[in-house]
Amino acid sequence: MPGLSPRYHLAYVFERFPSFTQTFCVREILELERQGLRPLIFSIRDTRGETPRHFPDELFERVVFLPPEKELVEEVKRLKSENRLPQSVVLTLRHWKERSRTGDKQRVYEAAWIGLKLAEAGVRHAHSHFAGVGARTVWWMREFFDITYSFTGHANDLWSAASPELSLSLDDLMRDAALVATVSDYSARDLRARFPGAAAKVKRVYNGLDLAPFRAAGARRDAKAVWKGERLLLSVGRLIEKKGFDDLVRACADLKRRGVGNFRCVICGDGPMEDELRALIAETGTGDCVDLAGPKTQPEIVALLEKAAVFALPCVTEQDGGKDNLPTVLMEAMAARVACASTVLAGVPEMVIEGETGLLVPERQPRAFAGILADLLADPGRTEAMGRAGEARAEELFAKEITARQLRRLQTGRGLVRFDPASVSGDPALLGAYLRQSGVRMARWFRRRKRQPSA
Repeated sequence: MPGLSPRYHLAYVFERFPSFTQTFCVREILELERQGLRPLIFSIRDTRGETPRHFPDELFERVVFLPPEKELVEEVKRLKSENRLPQSVVLTLRHWKERSRTGDKQRVYEAAWIGLKLAEAGVRHAHSHFAGVGARTVWWMREFFDITYSFTGHANDLWSAASPELSLSLDDLMRDAALVATVSDYSARDLRARFPGAAAKVKRVYNGLDLAPFRAAGARRDAKAVWKGERLLLSVGRLIEKKGFDDLVRACADLKRRGVGNFRCVICGDGPMEDELRALIAETGTGDCVDLAGPKTQPEIVALLEKAAVFALPCVTEQDGGKDNLPTVLMEAMAARVACASTVLAGVPEMVIEGETGLLVPERQPRAFAGILADLLADPGRTEAMGRAGEARAEELFAKEITARQLRRLQTGRGLVRFDPASVSGDPALLGAYLRQSGVRMARWFRRRKRQPSA
């Protein structure tokens, strides 16, 4: 466990960190640190045994991992016996039999344990990613300790049904948060409409991307080689419903029926739909042009992007309402100068601008999707121009340096980040935001003093 002696600016509370499936969180943390913030990082689950990894091993040394569930319960009970817990925690645990949701009870233990660590470190604000376990833990921390919290909402955590073990709703999280970031204009509009009381604190902050390896792939890209011979249609993602890979297979079958030849579609990833997709490939007779290539490392994906004619991802809404919001793989393809074919869904049109960085069709229309693939394959000059426009858009909106700075400004402007010169280093706008917020806090302090009776 890292020592708690340095003065941290804020805390991050993750359900699991670092994790291969959430590398955008790693990028955010590392970039915030590069920009001068010192986050105190907690991970509720221990990820040290997870593979593969796309982050430095020394990152683990900066993470406070919570004890396993049973050990955590015993440790909190010990803290209670030593009178080290706030009375609100003690009363909540004492009367817990009146509550029926076991997930909530575990969040209380987590909140009590982390909250004491924050008090020890002098940290007064915690941020979490996803409106899930981490966000519910920091909600309970707000109940028990003198802290504020914020969270970043992504996709399924905003649109899919919450676990039946949890009584805390998204409405609770939205109402009490000091700031709600979300990763697209689409989801920001959606949250403001659904939770009008919290609308003013909903802000869009795109997920940040490390552009360097993808820019390098784009720079190495040999357009003549890409379009000579067999053209590569590339797709990447977990083999799950919302990625729309079944529609991609059907679109490839339609391309064959139209007489579009000399292409191969490579789908990188694994997941629960693999057997279903293999059966569909056999049924549609696309085994000669569709390849389920399995999971790939980032360097392997970068190498494929360098050779791809088109990146294809026909995202769909799942039966329970889950859907992609801002698929990172589309950002990566754009940064590598590859034109994209996708669907009009959630935040996708904020990346894939129709006719400019790629082409879009409505979801669950594989024949229409085949049509835009055929159009892109038929006009290499136009498709390459879309790829170059995509690279420019990725650099403008999705570079991690830009997105991390936006988040810093939002948190600092609301007085959520402990101030010191390093926290505003290199960004005068942060100093102005902090001074404005300091004036607001000072005015509140004077009003409270004025209301207090004189001795």
